[in-house]
Amino acid sequence: MSPDGPGVTEIFEVHQEPVVQDPLLVVALEGWVDAGLGATTAIATLLGQGHGEPIVTFNGEHFLDQRARRPVARIVNGITTELTWPRTVVRQGSDQSGHDILFLIGPEPDFHWRAFTDAVVGLARSWRVRMVVGLGAFPAPAPHTRPVKLAATAPAESAELIEQVGIVQGELEVPAGVMAALEMAFGVAGTPTVSLWARVPHYVAAMPFPEASAALIEGLATVGGLSLDSSSLRRAADSSRRQVDQLIADNPEHQAMVRKLEESIDASEGNPMGVEEVPSGDEIAAELERFLRGEEQ
Repeated sequence: MSPDGPGVTEIFEVHQEPVVQDPLLVVALEGWVDAGLGATTAIATLLGQGHGEPIVTFNGEHFLDQRARRPVARIVNGITTELTWPRTVVRQGSDQSGHDILFLIGPEPDFHWRAFTDAVVGLARSWRVRMVVGLGAFPAPAPHTRPVKLAATAPAESAELIEQVGIVQGELEVPAGVMAALEMAFGVAGTPTVSLWARVPHYVAAMPFPEASAALIEGLATVGGLSLDSSSLRRAADSSRRQVDQLIADNPEHQAMVRKLEESIDASEGNPMGVEEVPSGDEIAAELERFLRGEEQ
């Protein structure tokens, strides 16, 4: 069956056709770069504000390695009563002004990326999606004492969207997530597409960093013309910042590191990734690769 209509296919099941008008599709898939749980927490916050049941479920047998992403067994008094399978889904929601939003969430596919991107693009076309926005966060040479900045990536067809967020100066070669494949596929399909990346201080990348999540939600609101609430994350960010301050206060080496990062980020104002300043693009790529290796251990 074609991805242009409802029903069950080898690739996905459509539970119900969404009634939407010019929706925006937000993509935040688990298993890729998400320093400080920036995208995960942003999505949880948005979904926690009240959204409906999944409208599409992708076939985990086709896309997921279930030994790497094992189902969760529920055992009651020694009796296995239920298995909860990992699944990638599309959910329907809206912003505070009633604008329609679709969320593509769940595990990033382990297999068949081309089939997955073709299916997502086909579904988006059938729903007349007006824009696609990916969310992510990466460890960066930035201090926690400065506001989190966003960088953007996009296909060539959506270059104007990058300028609204932050242009990545220089050239980087890093491992790609499926969002990169979606960017290019949506570019060919003619759908405006951009990924927003929060820069998380590398020394807090392994702990929740709510300021990154707040920055992503605010960036999504700006790029997508949406009304979204990040106030709870801003309150959590204030508390998180104080905790990091306390951890650093007793260590002169850490204090010196933060001061150096402050000087570097202040000098690179206007360059979202600081590629042309210290550290270099190669060093950022190395930092990203170290982070990825750490996630896999």
